[in-house]
Amino acid sequence: MDAIVNAANSHLRHGGGVAGAIVRKGGQIIQDESDSIGYTPVGTAVITGAGKLTARFVIHTVGPKMGEGDEDNKLRNAVLNTLGLASEKGLKSISMPAISSGIFGFPKDRCAKILVNESADYLRKNPQSSLEIIEFCVYDDNTMEHFKREFERLK
Repeated sequence: MDAIVNAANSHLRHGGGVAGAIVRKGGQIIQDESDSIGYTPVGTAVITGAGKLTARFVIHTVGPKMGEGDEDNKLRNAVLNTLGLASEKGLKSISMPAISSGIFGFPKDRCAKILVNESADYLRKNPQSSLEIIEFCVYDDNTMEHFKREFERLK
């Protein structure tokens, strides 16, 4: 993968969970680059190097927390900004988690629907995009079933 997507918070503080693991494995340079970027609004994405990870970059995507309002549109924007940034950087492959469906509380079924459909729409509408592979990285069977269902609907 050219880049992995980190479901980040707006302050780009990668202390715990998957974000913390990314920094522990990739090195402090990832947090240092994030600190130099600073605050990142919900629905946006920024990119840093990947330190010692096998990927070349980490795309830090800030998804919505349930209860903050307009969550579906914010998640759509987060996905589109992630894909646009990857394409802008000439990346061919990214691995994206189920953004906001963990501690941010976004329903897994809606997350799968938005991520799969927005990704497919992006590729359809942007045939010039460098992206060839968008991989979804999910951590449990329930989430996987929601993603499978959405892929079946695309056929």
